[in-house]
Amino acid sequence: MNFELTKEQQMIKEMVRDFAKNEIAPMAEELDKTERFPIETFKKMGELGLMGIPFPEEYGGSGGDTISYILAVEEIGKACGSTGLSYAAAISLGASPLYFFGTEEQKQEHLVPLASGKSLGAFGLTEPNAGSDAGGTQTKAVVDGDDFVINGEKCWITNAGFARTVTVTAVTGKDERGKNIISAIIVPTDTPGFTINSNYEKMGVRGSNTSELVLEDVRVPRTNLLGDPQKGFGQFLYTLDGGRISIASLAVGIAQAAYEAALKYSQERKQFGKTLSSFQATQFKLADMAMEIDLARNAVLKAAWLKDQDKPFKKEAAFAKLFASEMATRVCNQAIQIHGGYGYMREYHVERYLRDVKLMEIGEGTSEIQRIVIARQLLS
Repeated sequence: MNFELTKEQQMIKEMVRDFAKNEIAPMAEELDKTERFPIETFKKMGELGLMGIPFPEEYGGSGGDTISYILAVEEIGKACGSTGLSYAAAISLGASPLYFFGTEEQKQEHLVPLASGKSLGAFGLTEPNAGSDAGGTQTKAVVDGDDFVINGEKCWITNAGFARTVTVTAVTGKDERGKNIISAIIVPTDTPGFTINSNYEKMGVRGSNTSELVLEDVRVPRTNLLGDPQKGFGQFLYTLDGGRISIASLAVGIAQAAYEAALKYSQERKQFGKTLSSFQATQFKLADMAMEIDLARNAVLKAAWLKDQDKPFKKEAAFAKLFASEMATRVCNQAIQIHGGYGYMREYHVERYLRDVKLMEIGEGTSEIQRIVIARQLLS
C-alpha cells in the first residue's frame, strides 16, 4: 500500500492547516482557561465543508474519504485539542452512525444538518455504571404504541450541549439467550423529559463540551430507531472502531504540536553556554519523539486506508489508538521535560498538551480495552 497522498487529500490537509493556524490556534489558550465551547469555529468549519468530509455530497458532505478526514483531525488537534476532540466526535460518533445505519429519511432529516455544519452530532453511550463495559447499559427504551419511552442517564457525552439530536443506546429487550438487546435511538434534544447538563470540571480538553444526559420518560417515535434493532451493539462497536482512528489521529496532532514546541525551544534556550539542542540528552529525546510520532501517523493512515478499502480494520484501529495515545502522552511529557521549569508554566502551552492528550488513553475505549480487542483479534 502506498501512502502518497492524492492531490485532493493534500489540498484538504493544507486548507485545514491554514484554517487551524489562523482561526483555531489563537483561541486555544483562552478556551482552555474559560472552558468556553467555540461554536463560531464550528460554524466556519461547516461553511468550509469540513464537517462533512467523509460523507457524500447528496447528504450535505464533501465526498471525501477517511484519510482526508483524519488528516483534518490531526491538523485541528495540533492547533487545539479541545476543538479537535469535538470535531472528531461530531463526525465519528455523531454523524457516522446515521450514515452507515440510517434510513434514507433519517439521513435527510438528521445527517444533512450535521454534514453541512448546521448542527453538531453526539453519541450517548457511556453511563455512570457502564463505561468500558458498554454491554452493561442500564438505560431502557420500552415500546408504547408507536413510541419508545426512554429512561436512564448518560455521562461524559461530547457535544451534547450543542447538539440538535443525540443518538442514545438503550436496552430494548432480551434475545433468545436472555442477553440484553441494545439498540440505538435518535433523540431530539428538545424532547420533553430530556435534560442536558454541562457542569463537568475537567483536567484537559476544557474547551470541548462534555455533558450529562438525563432521560425521564422521554417519548420518541419508533421510527427513530437507528439500524437493525437486533444489531445495535454491533453497530456501535463498528462506530467505535472508526472513532478510534480519529482519536489516534488527534493524539498524533497534539504530539506533533508538543514536539515542534520542544524542538524550537531546544534551539533557542542556552545552558552552560550552549543551546539545549547541542546536548546529546536532548537530541535523543527529540529523536525518539519524532520517530514515535511518525510511526503512529503511519499506523493511523493504515487503519484509515483499510476502512476506505472496505477491508477489516478493527485490529488496526485498536493498534493505532493504543500506540498513538500512549506515544502522545510520552511525547507531551518529554516536551515539558525539555522546557524544564518553563514547561510547567501555562504560557509555554506544553503543559496544556499533556493535560489534553491524557484523555486519548481513556476515551473511545481505554488502553486496557484496546489490548483486549487486539488479543481477541489475534486469537479469533
